Amino acid sequence: MEIIGYIAAALIGISLGLIGGGGSVLTLPVLVYLFGITPAAATSYSLFIVGSTSLVGAMGSYRKKKVNVPVALLFGVPSIAAVWLTRHFVMPAIPATLFSIGDLVVTRELGVMLLFAGLMLLASFSMIRGKAVVTENPSPMDMAGKVRLALYGTLIGLVTGLLGAGGGFLIIPALIMMAGLPMKTAVGTSLMIMAMSTLIGFMGDTGHAAINWTLLLTLTGIAVAGVLAGGLLSRRIPGERLKQGFGWFVLAMGVYIILLETLLK
Repeated sequence: MEIIGYIAAALIGISLGLIGGGGSVLTLPVLVYLFGITPAAATSYSLFIVGSTSLVGAMGSYRKKKVNVPVALLFGVPSIAAVWLTRHFVMPAIPATLFSIGDLVVTRELGVMLLFAGLMLLASFSMIRGKAVVTENPSPMDMAGKVRLALYGTLIGLVTGLLGAGGGFLIIPALIMMAGLPMKTAVGTSLMIMAMSTLIGFMGDTGHAAINWTLLLTLTGIAVAGVLAGGLLSRRIPGERLKQGFGWFVLAMGVYIILLETLLK
């Protein structure tokens, strides 16, 4: 199972390098089902892996001048604050048992997995649909637009803090529609936002979670190598078609997790 997990880590990185996102949504299931890490701890591992791979991708985009730093800060600063507060205060305060429905007891671990499965379904729909709204000749954002973008960043930070996923599939459409960024610039800016928010979120976990650094750094190294390989492959493989195929796979995984956690146990 661990060998499959290492292969999956490479695929997560490759997907990030090819299509600028999507792969991070598989990080938590890989950690939980293939490496036997508890969901709560897996969200912490995921933050580091997603943050490191996103940072490598963001550096490549920045060198190509495909990162809008002012927009990244406007979106990223409230997102970072929300991630850090969520990891540092909200996650430790969540009770072990949330509620029960008949014979079904919803624990914190079950709640995390079901919420994450729902996020996977949203991600899959976004990737399968494929077409993003592109703003032609966008005008500068007014103050109301900047406030909306910052509030959306706060919401994404809450999701990232709870589930350990970067949320690129949620960030990129917002950057295109709210900030009027071209697609490639939105992808690069999203990678910078994810890198900042997830790595700082991981720092909020340093006093709360025991980390197997050997495993974490091994998985991160494999995923980073995948990002670099994906960046090279992106010149030869049409990203949109790959993105839709990957979306169907994520959809199947999301449905499988819901069934596994509720009906098959």
